[in-house]
Amino acid sequence: MIFTAVLCGFLLDCLLGDPMKMPHPVIFMGKAISRLEKWLRRRLPQTPKGERTGGIILAITLPVGTLLISGGLCWLFWWIHPLLGLALQILWCWQALAMRCLAKESRNVYRALKTEGLDAGRTAVARIVGRDTAALSKEGVIKATVETVAENFSDGVLAPMIYMLIGGAPLALAYKAINTMDSMVGYKNETYLYFGRAAAKLDDAANYLPSRIAALLWILSAPLAGGNLKNAWKIWRRDRRNHASPNSAQTESACAGSLGVQLAGPASYFGKLVEKPYIGDRVREIEPEDILKTNRIMIVSSVVGLIIGVAIHVAVVFLLFGPHWIL
Repeated sequence: MIFTAVLCGFLLDCLLGDPMKMPHPVIFMGKAISRLEKWLRRRLPQTPKGERTGGIILAITLPVGTLLISGGLCWLFWWIHPLLGLALQILWCWQALAMRCLAKESRNVYRALKTEGLDAGRTAVARIVGRDTAALSKEGVIKATVETVAENFSDGVLAPMIYMLIGGAPLALAYKAINTMDSMVGYKNETYLYFGRAAAKLDDAANYLPSRIAALLWILSAPLAGGNLKNAWKIWRRDRRNHASPNSAQTESACAGSLGVQLAGPASYFGKLVEKPYIGDRVREIEPEDILKTNRIMIVSSVVGLIIGVAIHVAVVFLLFGPHWIL
């Protein structure tokens, strides 16, 4: 059933993306995080130790709760009828993936730059990045878009795909809970320095292997979409640790090498300039068309990852349980 759910979920994401009017699990996760954070802050001491304790409770409660609730619902739907259980798994696998949405939003930046100019490009890129965009140059807008596609290929496409192939939609949603939690509280600022530490560490752990697999898939797929495999491998080997996060530079370095451009460097967040090392060599100036090329490599990498992942899943299930368990 997992194989069928993952394949159908991926195809639905390719065809339909993320319909805006459909209730999304991440929205409920976000509401749960906000309410649990407020509840914990009211009941625990407002000290570094108290905030760390609250953060640990949040980091355990949300993904475990997500796994138990979604797993229980999948079992209930399956008990009512196997096809109903399969339909729920397909729905959640579809919603756990973000390939089409990522490609669409990044293309919006490309179109805005090409047809309406820099201000429109800044507005479009602000929808998909966390940095300050009001003063970005044209080069900065393009770089921010390319970096976002590369980084989110890992945590928006490949990582959930890996987790759903291992444990179905419930495990993929538990991963999304970790990822959502990190995006909301995993900051090193005055508010979340202690409270968000556990969430940030858990997200690092959950993405450690997927980010490296994503980088290798990007390198492997680069020549199929107009990228440079040899240079992608070279820059990944050299610059994959050029980031405060242990995972973010993995796919960014593979992307920079495949395009032959330089990414990262200093960026402004919430009015504060953050010094970050550069990734890649400035072989040439980055240009708007690099957004489209990055999208192509991301899509090809996603398809290659699906094929390899499903093949491994089918082989393991066949060897352990026999052919009747594959679907």
